[in-house]
Amino acid sequence: MRVLVVNPGSSSLKTSLLDDGQLVEHAEGPYDAIGVRFVHGGPDHTAPVLVDEGVLDALEEVSDLAPLHNPPALRAARDLLAQHAGVPVVACFDTTFHATIPAAASTYALPREWNERWRLRRYGFHGLSHAWASRRAAELVGRRPEDLRMVTCHLGGGASLCAVRAGRSVDTTMGFTPLEGLVMQTRSGSVDPGLMLHLMRREGVSADELYDVLDRESGLKGLSGTSGDFQEVRRAREAGDPAAELAFEVYVHRLVREAGGMAAAAGGLDVLVFTGGIGEHAPELRSAVAGGLAHLGVRIDEERNRAAEGDALLGEGVAVVEAREDLEIERQVRSFLA
Repeated sequence: MRVLVVNPGSSSLKTSLLDDGQLVEHAEGPYDAIGVRFVHGGPDHTAPVLVDEGVLDALEEVSDLAPLHNPPALRAARDLLAQHAGVPVVACFDTTFHATIPAAASTYALPREWNERWRLRRYGFHGLSHAWASRRAAELVGRRPEDLRMVTCHLGGGASLCAVRAGRSVDTTMGFTPLEGLVMQTRSGSVDPGLMLHLMRREGVSADELYDVLDRESGLKGLSGTSGDFQEVRRAREAGDPAAELAFEVYVHRLVREAGGMAAAAGGLDVLVFTGGIGEHAPELRSAVAGGLAHLGVRIDEERNRAAEGDALLGEGVAVVEAREDLEIERQVRSFLA
């Protein structure tokens, strides 16, 4: 089955054509099916769904939950429906993998009336990446996903961790929006809500300004004074810049702390998995995080860590996996249509 995978970003559109898991060099038709990545499925779409106008209208209603990513996905899906009549278009959601998180982990301690009225919960993101990374890591260690407890680390411009037990997501660091959790390239991650209320009440910071700073001016960028790109932070750190050094240390500290929490949610840790642009290409970061989790039995082989390219085992209970959301989307499309 030839599946065209369409991955709309906030400012880009990536496509790939896959034929039974193999990348076709020239992504031209005919296609048996099309899979479109949506970051957010909202409360009602917790599994892949065949796209029609009704589905698109429903997704339009929740587009404000992912304002940078869902609108271009909606435009792409509408164009594909118009241009490829008769070819099934399947929406695949980053939030799907986290639909299995139990209520104790997904529920915010807010008034029950609020949670029910506005359907507030921890949705989680990067689910397509976490799903693929956990499945591929199980292959690398030669065990079934059902027998493993993992923490998968998707580390890129955005970053999140996932506790995976028996192949299912049981907790994650991102929440109702992608702002919660880890320190990221330009996002703050979790911040004391009382601090934000203080800035609004006492310092006159508006809601729009606060959102803009938390989303675009914080994280590695805000701490280091660079663009926030990890390679730029790395170069500044190597040159002895104390701000870049602190940014790296804060990034690692939050990663280690949250990974420990995810290991607890998973009931233990058999495999720690790194993926995403930073996770795949920053051996010094992997080494620092593994060192911080040594008490959980994580052991990294520094020679293998430095030499790793593509999917690889890095030591006792540590793996790196290339991010392949396209393969996960193809798998979901094939499973759905079957």
